[in-house]
Amino acid sequence: MARIFFISGACGSGKSTFADAYARHLVREKHRPVYVIHGDDFHEGFVEPEDKGDFFVNGLASDPIHWEDILRFNWDCIIATADRVLRDNLDVVIDYVIEDELPRIKELAEKHQADLYYIVLTAEEEEIARRIRRRGDLDLIERGKFLKRKLDALPENQGHLYDNTRKTPEETIREIDPERFRIQ
Repeated sequence: MARIFFISGACGSGKSTFADAYARHLVREKHRPVYVIHGDDFHEGFVEPEDKGDFFVNGLASDPIHWEDILRFNWDCIIATADRVLRDNLDVVIDYVIEDELPRIKELAEKHQADLYYIVLTAEEEEIARRIRRRGDLDLIERGKFLKRKLDALPENQGHLYDNTRKTPEETIREIDPERFRIQ
């Protein structure tokens, strides 16, 4: 039976780093391929003007792409890609922020009768800020702190939070019991 490992968390929580390390761990554990989906890769596909106020194409005004449309597109791509992977009975590790989309992931798991593991990485706010500064995304620090508080408080995340403050991905892998994060 295929498995979905969904890694959520705020900007700077270590989702992408952990997802890659966890996928390698799963390959060593099960001796079979694992497919990793980084939701940000879909977001990076949108190339927009540097100056958001300058939406002209060939001299004609062009509408900017709204965040809600980008988010919906990203989720559609994540679901479609995961669906394709699960059809081949492969495990999939997905790394993206879940705010209101958990029902879509549950529906995907049910469709494929896949086990669903939901891990929400969190860290102290100063750790999140330090990680974001280190990668040079200073404009995401406040967003990271906001998302941390929001995700920590969501009722559906209770029991799925894992604080990885000052921990390496390898330490996190050793400490995480996947069954604790399984959604029944």
